[in-house]
Amino acid sequence: MNLSTPHALQPFWDLTLSAVRADALRIALEWKLFDLLQVPTSAHLIARQLELDPANTGFWLEALWSMDLLQRDERQPPLYRNTPVASDYLRSDATDYCGDAWTFRLRGMRRFGNQLGEQVRAGQPDSQPTDMTTTIDNWTAAARLQIAQEQRAVTVDVALRLTALIPEFSQARRLLDLGGGPGLVAIALVRDNPLLSGEVFDFEKTVEVAAANIQRAGLEQRLSVRGGNLASDPIGDGYDVIWCSSVLHFVPDLPATLAKIHAALRPGGVLISAHAEIPADPEHAQRVMPYYLSMQMLGRHVTEAGGLSDALQQAGFSHIDSYPEVAFAVAPVSVLVARRSAS
Repeated sequence: MNLSTPHALQPFWDLTLSAVRADALRIALEWKLFDLLQVPTSAHLIARQLELDPANTGFWLEALWSMDLLQRDERQPPLYRNTPVASDYLRSDATDYCGDAWTFRLRGMRRFGNQLGEQVRAGQPDSQPTDMTTTIDNWTAAARLQIAQEQRAVTVDVALRLTALIPEFSQARRLLDLGGGPGLVAIALVRDNPLLSGEVFDFEKTVEVAAANIQRAGLEQRLSVRGGNLASDPIGDGYDVIWCSSVLHFVPDLPATLAKIHAALRPGGVLISAHAEIPADPEHAQRVMPYYLSMQMLGRHVTEAGGLSDALQQAGFSHIDSYPEVAFAVAPVSVLVARRSAS
């Protein structure tokens, strides 16, 4: 008899505990705790600096230690300092700071969770119009801050590792970053390939964010922006590579959009699609479903595993390479590298 074997209900008890861990991190970010813990520091000093109760501050730091966000030494009382992940991603002055993005996702998930019962009960009315102005404003604000943080900390590295696996990339000349938001993926790719130039496509207001980032990077001679609506406006043509990440979920007509992307590639060109799909087994599906459930309930395109590959083939793409379960911000995605025939 193994008395340490978890009860069958333990995974569901863990769900209740995760809310406390999330709030422990939330207030740490709000109070910029990790900025104070680059050097070993006592709970008493943290409490004094942040005007907190000393005893409860100690318990809070212990909770963060249990989450592998803090290290502590063996003395009593202990001194705490950041772990590498806290130092790299949760200090407000870190290059890859992702605290605003994490808080943004937490608030979004909690807002959806609070509405879940009503969503299941009432559904999404077919007559409810989409306020495009609000959508564009929200996306532009996110591109300026939270999406930029995630691209800088996560997406850029994934894109560089993927393009290193694609033989065509080293000889590519023209790039389209489709729905590129802040444009940091395009910036990283043209820096990685000295032959490459291209465009970032997004809404008119959003590409202003990308244009500013391109200017700061000193790449105005190699990258430009194109504003418009993917559903109705031209995206250009003759591209060797199109990067498209978490965009296809939101288009009104998926087959038409894939046909448009196919036509924008030159013969032999490559589409790199990074989008979540729902895996066939529950162990993998549980990593994807919580984040994408809200999109499904809003009627967005979140295909079952293999569905997007089938849609790409129907749009005329061939020689499709598949990279399932690619680690990405929030939840894994399925990456498909699809080609327009050279003939």
